[in-house]
Amino acid sequence: MTSAQSLPASYFEALYQTDPDPWKFETSEYEAQKYAATIAALPQSQYAAALEIGGSIGVLTQQLAQRCAALLSIDVSKLAQDQAIQRCQHLPQVHFELMNFPDQYPDQKFDLILVSEIGYYWCRQDLLTAQQRIFELLQPGGHLLLVHWLPVSPDYPLTGDQVHDSFLERVPVSLRHLHSQRNTNYRLDLFEQI
Repeated sequence: MTSAQSLPASYFEALYQTDPDPWKFETSEYEAQKYAATIAALPQSQYAAALEIGGSIGVLTQQLAQRCAALLSIDVSKLAQDQAIQRCQHLPQVHFELMNFPDQYPDQKFDLILVSEIGYYWCRQDLLTAQQRIFELLQPGGHLLLVHWLPVSPDYPLTGDQVHDSFLERVPVSLRHLHSQRNTNYRLDLFEQI
């Protein structure tokens, strides 16, 4: 937590070059349970247009797609996104773009934005920029779902708690806080754009 800079795209490309699934998204029981909780936390059965920031290899993307008429998944790693495209090739409602959010961002509005296991890779300034971008991209009444691992990693500029607490600071000015869930390893918070 000493870095004043966000982790660069090269950090993630190096991880995926070494291991195509460095966090064991495909095989981890912890990840499977967290994904189930993530999908269960969505208050609507269907969303018209969703944005997944940091889709990685597409394991959660594939599950999220069942609840979306259109889903845009963005990531900084081409290696990861190539896997996601392969995994989701049977899902015509899913689209992918290489983007380094918040510096790069889509030019459309969404009624759901998912920020899962990505916020702590940003430095404090980029987190604040990301918040502003999210508020601009999210439709009034749209949902923002945050899910982050809680243990501290020396590589990451922020912790999961710092990410979630920074969004809680925007209640009630920009967001309504609808739901919170916390266990030993991760935290989930659901917001609605005012």
